[in-house]
This record gives sequence, structure tokens and C-alpha cells, in this order.
Amino acid sequence: MKLIRIIKNIWNIKELRERILFTLLMLFIFRVGTFVVLPGVIPAAMAKASQSRGANDLLGLINTFTGGAFDNAAVLALGVMPYITASIIVQLLGFAVPYFQRLQTREGESGRKRLNQITRLLTVAITLVQGGGYLQLISSTPGAVSPNIPEGLFWFSNIIILTAGTIFSMWLGERITDKGVGNGVSLIIMIGIIARLPQSFVFEFQKLFGDSQLLLFFIEMAGLFVVVLATVLVIQGVRRIPIQFAKRMVGRSGGALPQSSARDYLPMKVNSAGVMPIIFAQALMFLPATVFQYLSADGGEQNAGAQMFNDIYSFGYNLVFFILIVIFTYVYTALMINPTNYAEYLKRSNAFIPGVKPGEATASYIDNIMTRITLPGSVFLGLIGILPSIVATMGVNQQFALFFGGTSLLIMVGVALDTLQVIESYLLTKKYDGLIKSGRIQGRASQGLQIGQPQ
Repeated sequence: MKLIRIIKNIWNIKELRERILFTLLMLFIFRVGTFVVLPGVIPAAMAKASQSRGANDLLGLINTFTGGAFDNAAVLALGVMPYITASIIVQLLGFAVPYFQRLQTREGESGRKRLNQITRLLTVAITLVQGGGYLQLISSTPGAVSPNIPEGLFWFSNIIILTAGTIFSMWLGERITDKGVGNGVSLIIMIGIIARLPQSFVFEFQKLFGDSQLLLFFIEMAGLFVVVLATVLVIQGVRRIPIQFAKRMVGRSGGALPQSSARDYLPMKVNSAGVMPIIFAQALMFLPATVFQYLSADGGEQNAGAQMFNDIYSFGYNLVFFILIVIFTYVYTALMINPTNYAEYLKRSNAFIPGVKPGEATASYIDNIMTRITLPGSVFLGLIGILPSIVATMGVNQQFALFFGGTSLLIMVGVALDTLQVIESYLLTKKYDGLIKSGRIQGRASQGLQIGQPQ
């Protein structure tokens, strides 16, 4: 079988085999850390509190991203989310602040190292804030904190442990990126999501089977399959801009013959930003919840804003989420795609777009095309982001609806494509067949900018 042959080819490549095994080891270590409980916390009380919360609670979504570590009150409860938030801030500063622009574009490797240092320091600061909100949540949960531990010691020790846990998660992600397969931070998020997926499938199956609606379960599976196909289609979709190379003279000067001009194309992805906009938007949506957690620490009723940002199926939450996804898609595409660089590259390569003058006209033409194809890509990402709330209104169980679309689905599909693209590159380099018979797997790895690697 072809699958067995591909697995054998992967295993025969020593470097690829070692990278895959290293990646699995790092992910296993991360999963172990999601079950190590913070000192002074009573896990049974946290489990009871998590069961009493509704499935539409934002805390439930955070728990999904951390693979259950949030509800477990684990040392890795915050995961890599503070690191992602810091990366968002640094990359947006690179878009607006001249100092950060200079670090990203002009100072090469030294600039990237400086940006990484700034990102790590900012990660610590964000973790201290989010960790304080998380400890406040634990303290406000009845019976969650052991009475044998002093309050001051509980806060001081656990804020340090949570910060160390986030830094350790960040370190694991960087090690995977350097010595493993794919982007480490993205893989850590994906493994946390996948850890909750089987439980959601089983829960949905048992619910519908018990209600004698087993056919509805298969209809939901078919719908999920269609959504996954559409997601892959948009992520892989490419708009080809035809280019033509100028004629060149071949032979000696006395009898030189004109060589026919070669034709090629510039591949412009419909969704050049990959899954990053929805990750960025989701990370920012966590911030209001953290702020409102502090404001409601006295146990009073939440105001309308707190309720909106805490209910991931509310209209206001999804409206803000949709707008943020569209905005981040355009911003991230602008960070990654520079039409002027494309125009200069074509000019140096003695190539041109038929019917378009070289130079500024070419840059303007490419910019117009990117603007047009980014619009449907950003709208599709936004629709996928709010799809869980749409299907939930149709009767799909809210716990299962989280995987029917939204951030979970996009992260799983996008990261899987990235990882498969890296594996396929190794196979093709070693003269083996790729993972598919025709076409190419296109992942974010070929697009340059990734989490934790500002350019």
C-alpha cells in the first residue's frame, strides 16, 4: 500500500526520523505538564467548578486550547497563549513603529535576536498579568485552595510557577521549531486541541444515540467533512499571475538566434496569512476576559461587557471576533507581502507581467490583486471563526460545536498542512515520492513569517 511505502520512506531518512521522534518527545513532555497541579490547589474542586460552567464559557475555550490544563490548575495552565499575545504586539509594532521596522527589515540576524528578546520579556509581563487573573479565579472557586497554605505564599509561589510554565512551554516550542518538524508553538496549540477532540466526538455520539438520532450524527460528520474540505481549499488556494521572461540571444554574436521567451507565474495565495489572523484575534479576545476577571473579583454580578466577552456564542462576541479576523488578515498579509519587492525581483530577473509596465505599475498591479483576493479569504476565515455559534443555534451540542469550525478547526488544518509540507520537502529532496500524486502541499512554512520568528 502507498501509505505503508510513504511511512517506510519517511523512516529511512535519518534526519527526518530524528526530527519526528524529537517532536513527539517534546509534545509528550508538554502533555505531562498539563496534569501537574499547582501546589495548594484541590483538583476536585476545580473539576466541579468546570462542570458547573456552561459550554459557552470563554474559560472552556481556553481549556480546549491548553488540552485541559486550565481546568486541571496545572503548572502549564496558561500554555503558550501569553507568548502568542506578545508576538502579536511585537509584530504589530513592527508595522507601525520605525524602531521595530528597522529591527525587522534592516538589521538582519541581530535585529531578529533583539526582537526575540523583547518578545520573551513581554511574554513574562503578560504572564504575570494573566497568571494573576487565573489565580484570582482559583481563589474565588469554593474549596479550590487548601486551607493549610497561607494566602501570600499561595500567590507568590504560584505566580512564579505559572510564569515558569509559560516560559518552559515557549522553550519547548522553540526547540521543536529548531530541531523538530514544523512550527513548535503551533504544534503545541494543536496537540492541546486534539487532546479534547475524541471526548467531544464520543459525547456527541452518545447524546444523539441515546436520543435515537444516530442519523443526525452522521449528517453532522458529513457537514464537518465538507467544512474541512472548504478550509483546505481556501488555505491552499492560489491566484496565479502570469509573468514572461524577455527574449535572450543564444549563440555567438555572428549567428545568434533569439530564444523564445519563457512563461511562468507568480503564485499569490488567497489566504497568505494562513491561520495566524484567527490565532491573533482569539488571543486578543482573551484579554478582556482577564480584565473582567479582576473587576468581578468581589463576586458581584458581571456587567453587559463582561457577559458578552465571556460568552463565545453571544452575538457581540462573534461580531467583534469576525471584525478582528478580517482586520488581522489584511494586516498580516501587508506584513508578509510587499508588492514593491515583487516588482524589483521581476525587474532584476528580466521578467514582466504581460500588459503591465515594470516598476511602480507592476507593484500597483500586484497590490490591487492581493487586495481583491484577500477580501474573500478574510471573510471566509471570519465565517469559519464564528461557525461554532452558527451550528450551535442549529442544535449541535456546544462542546462539539467548538470543533465544528472556529479557531480549533483552522489551527488543526493549518498546522497539519504546515507539518505535512515540511515532511514532503524532505521526501522530495531525498528523491522519494511526495505525500500526494499531483500538486504540492502548501503550508505556512513557505511563507516566512511565523509565531516567535519575527522577520
